[in-house]
Formats: sequence, C-alpha cells, structure tokens
Amino acid sequence: MGSMRYSGSYPWPSFASTMPDSTRYLLDRPARRHWPLAVALVLTPMAADAAIYRCVTESGVIEYSNTTPDPARARDCQQLDLPQITTIPATPVPAPAPAPAAASPAKSAGASPAEQRRLEERMQILRDEFQRESRHLAELKAEYNGGQPERLGSERNYQKYLDRVERLKSEIERSESNLAALEREMDALLN
Repeated sequence: MGSMRYSGSYPWPSFASTMPDSTRYLLDRPARRHWPLAVALVLTPMAADAAIYRCVTESGVIEYSNTTPDPARARDCQQLDLPQITTIPATPVPAPAPAPAAASPAKSAGASPAEQRRLEERMQILRDEFQRESRHLAELKAEYNGGQPERLGSERNYQKYLDRVERLKSEIERSESNLAALEREMDALLN
C-alpha cells in the first residue's frame, strides 16, 4: 500500500516527524479534532414541538427549516401552524397462562414467587427444547433407516452416500446425547 502524504495544518509536536504519514493523516481528520463539538450537539436536547418555517429563496426554491431564519430573509419566511402529533400508548399484552406442567420445580423453603416463576419458565424452556430435539431425533432415525438410508439422486458417487450415512449416524448420537443432557438438567431443577 502506498504511503499517504500528510498535508494537514495541525501544529504537530516534535515527535510527530517520527510518526508514519498515514497515522498523522488519521489524527488530523476533522472528526478527530472536533469531537467535543459533535458530542455537545448530540447531547443537546431538541424541542419536541419546534417551529417549522417555510422560506422562499431568491431563485424561487421553497425550503423548510426548523431554525429561525435570519432577519434579512425573515420577510420571505413564514412559520407553519402544524397540528400536534398525537401518540397513543400501546395496550399491554397479557402474558399467556402457563400450561399445566406434569412436574413442577421443587419449591424451596425460602424461594420467592419471582424465583418460582423463573424456575417454571426455565422448566418450560427445557420441555420445549426436549420436544424439539425429540422430533429432530425421530426425523434423523427415519432418514437413517437402520443404517440403510435411501440413496439420493445427487449421490451417484458411492462415497457421497457413505459420507451421508456416517453424518446421519453422528447426528443421531449427538441428538441422543442432547436429550440425555436435557433430561439431567430437568431432573436437577425438579430436585
């Protein structure tokens, strides 16, 4: 990459001559020098109902602005009377009632209602994951067909077929281990 020549006007200290030109170029960019102004502008609160002005320039172009026009152009500008913006807050959606659980987490002697609710939510998440993983395992076993899956049209090469059979076998093993881990986690919540 070619080197960039520094052409900025910032008065650099004596060590700047040892800096690469590209570094000096990056440090001299206006965004780096004027960041306090940018921060001040961003943090300045804006009025929610600011006035809007419609001004006509000398060339006949209509401009809209939210800043007060200068006195020289004030005769060509008029403040617009806009209606207030109406906002309606959304109605809160009631939380769905939890489904009756076959087994609920064990209640600790000192567990608060919030803690119990958290445990119930966690148990429901685990049940959903268990059901999803069980369906996935059933699909994999159906496709695996006891080690003799149907050959696909894209598997003209016998090695591709063998690779898919091996992949299915490893996915079945992984899915079974996931189910076992989910069962252990649900048992731990119940005890």
